[in-house]
Amino acid sequence: MPSLDRFAADKLASLEAKQLRRRLVETERADGISVIRNGKRLLSFSCNDYLNLSQHPEVKDAAIAAISRYGAGAGASRLVTGNHPLYAELESRLAKLKGTEAACVFGSGYLANTGIIPALIGKEDLVLLDELSHACLWSGAQLSRAKILAFRHNDPAHAEALLKEHRPLHGNALIATDGVFSMDGDLAPLPALGELAKRYDAWLMSDDAHGLGVIGGGRGSVFAHGKKAEVPLQMGTLSKAVGGYGGYLCATIDTIELVKNRARSFVYSTGLPPASAAAAITALDIIARGGELIEAPLRKARAFTKAAGLPEAQSPIVPVVLGSAARALDTAKKLEREGFLAVAIRPPTVPEGTARLRLTFTASHPDTEIVRLAGLVRELVSA
Repeated sequence: MPSLDRFAADKLASLEAKQLRRRLVETERADGISVIRNGKRLLSFSCNDYLNLSQHPEVKDAAIAAISRYGAGAGASRLVTGNHPLYAELESRLAKLKGTEAACVFGSGYLANTGIIPALIGKEDLVLLDELSHACLWSGAQLSRAKILAFRHNDPAHAEALLKEHRPLHGNALIATDGVFSMDGDLAPLPALGELAKRYDAWLMSDDAHGLGVIGGGRGSVFAHGKKAEVPLQMGTLSKAVGGYGGYLCATIDTIELVKNRARSFVYSTGLPPASAAAAITALDIIARGGELIEAPLRKARAFTKAAGLPEAQSPIVPVVLGSAARALDTAKKLEREGFLAVAIRPPTVPEGTARLRLTFTASHPDTEIVRLAGLVRELVSA
């Protein structure tokens, strides 16, 4: 066996033994909430399409119209030939919704974070990360070659202790955190972190992938704490509640211009397809209307946590921590037999010993099925 194949086979066998090997499963999304998997129709509680906008007629019509007018792809990097008018419109919508001067759109949220942080932070600088920050924040920090320190989850006091010790030794400093944590569903203490950043001349960056559209009146986690938190770098994605694909940064004009000049994942990547940009514009217009659609995912998540006897949900994401990977996989299979898709999340996505079901709630989930799921979860967790 060639050495590469032997290496791969050994690694896969090791993952299999720990029940940590992942496999792609053929899955057809039948509508906003149902999927066809292994020939069976399941009600999915594992999708981030919180507002079901990927299936919204206005959003789909906008994407189709954009393809008809502009074609399927952008053609090149936006700095070369790819900057058609839809980008400016999309960035204007994002900046308005987020209350900033400007915005920059990337090909994905991962591309955004791996481009933004190295564009602003260098090897003489400091990055503080919440220990549960998303992998792409860690990747961006590592690419910057800065000094990287983790602070305890949602613990501004620990972050301050690290700043007191290390801030004087570095030129610039960045504090980065999820706004809504993707695996736990809790909110970052952005007001406290914003004040802390101000005191220590650091820049606060929040990844609002799971906040836009469903928290803070639809404007995201920066607006979820009574008043707008001081977060100069508001990053997020267009692939969750917005229902499409892409990433973004909202900030001041000067910051955005610098990012467009220095972020390698922006400069050297083909622009977002026209259909994705047009779909996002329409979805953001729907989000800006507010109302029941925006409020429904969190309301339904809280109905579930109340019925299941779990702590009240802070977002549409509800973790059901089960401990071992084996137990999480077994519980997911039992729920699948009952007609629910609730995918098991295992290390390294979550820390060792905290394998879980990560349940997500959307505007279209039937209340009766939420109650049924809660009963099953309560029974399985206590078994």
